Amino acid sequence: MVFSVLSVSPEIQRELDAAANGAGLLESTAKMFITAEGAALEALLAAAAALRDKRTGKVITYSRKVFIPLTNLCRDVCGYCTFVRQPKDPLAHTMESDEVFATVLAGEKTGCKEALFSLGDKPELKYASYRAWLQKRGFTSTAQYVYAMSAATLQQSSLLPHINAGALSDEDFDMLRPVSVSMGMMLEGVSPALLARGGAHRGSPDKDPQLRLRVIETAGKKRIPFTTGILIGIGEQPEERVDALLALKKIQDEYGHIQEIIVQNFRAKPDIRMRSQPEPSEDDMMRAIAVTRLLFGESVSVQAPPNLLFDDSENGAQQGYQRYLQAGLNDWGGVSPVTKDFINPERAWPQLQRLREDMQAFGFILRERLGVYPEYIFRKDIYLDAGLRQRVSDLVDETGLVRNEKEMWKI
Repeated sequence: MVFSVLSVSPEIQRELDAAANGAGLLESTAKMFITAEGAALEALLAAAAALRDKRTGKVITYSRKVFIPLTNLCRDVCGYCTFVRQPKDPLAHTMESDEVFATVLAGEKTGCKEALFSLGDKPELKYASYRAWLQKRGFTSTAQYVYAMSAATLQQSSLLPHINAGALSDEDFDMLRPVSVSMGMMLEGVSPALLARGGAHRGSPDKDPQLRLRVIETAGKKRIPFTTGILIGIGEQPEERVDALLALKKIQDEYGHIQEIIVQNFRAKPDIRMRSQPEPSEDDMMRAIAVTRLLFGESVSVQAPPNLLFDDSENGAQQGYQRYLQAGLNDWGGVSPVTKDFINPERAWPQLQRLREDMQAFGFILRERLGVYPEYIFRKDIYLDAGLRQRVSDLVDETGLVRNEKEMWKI
């Protein structure tokens, strides 16, 4: 049901005002505003933007990264995915170590700080040929290969690994923690429809929401700075987006390790099973961003991918930036001057200098961050492995953001 009013009632406005000061939203109010239009939407956006300003002022962050798609094999078959390939597909590929290091060094030369390792989920459990590939190189699992490449990245470059390796086990987390400053895995959604026949996650065992929530909780128990989020428009109802956010908030309230929530919009592609699925609207995204901001208060960064905006034209992208900022967004995520977005390869990253200028035009300052956020750097004895603490400290200033950043704009 669409929530559209000519003016917001005094009671609801008081709740929004309290949320803008960090008090959070009731579940019923969040589910009402997730379909807001008109005056209700404007009131929602104003509260979310005020809370963002309270948290980070006019600073909008991003991470200068290099994207390392270690393998595009996966045992899951999500209906929206264009990244994953089957072993016999000519586009199937697992990166050899020399490819990884060539990419890492290219990123280092252009000032990147983050090496984002992204890959399919547990392909060794499904494909004998891939198990043989790993075994030939001395590994029994993909997680072991990720560890080896992350450790080598730390040894051979200045980049800091961030690992997106799917539903990791307790043992995987323990192995990977010393070679990464943060890890991540999208929750995506909790709607039962996603796992039902014809659903986006049908036939994808690693997309069971209860499994993913347990993995995110485990990362919290192990004090790992973590990135997660929701993917909207894949078959869930708007109210179920709030259910997913509340499930994450419950974990965040207990462990406090979720450093950012990504709100990502489904984009249809010609080579996916869900190519005819309607895309969420820009207003859907703005509502989800704003509700996320108000639900989580000041405890997390709220991010949306800048290359998935709704208008590809130059002015359209600029307008899209402004609207997301109006919804309380404070981070653009990883942007690479070297590698494409392998998850959405048809959507180019914004040119960083142009993004910086657009932020200035809207009264914001674009700052570079690391793969680990300032709040977790300042508590480094809790959230960072001892072997990484000095490397991280050497890269940041007193705000926890990248020092000597102006030099990077010359590259």
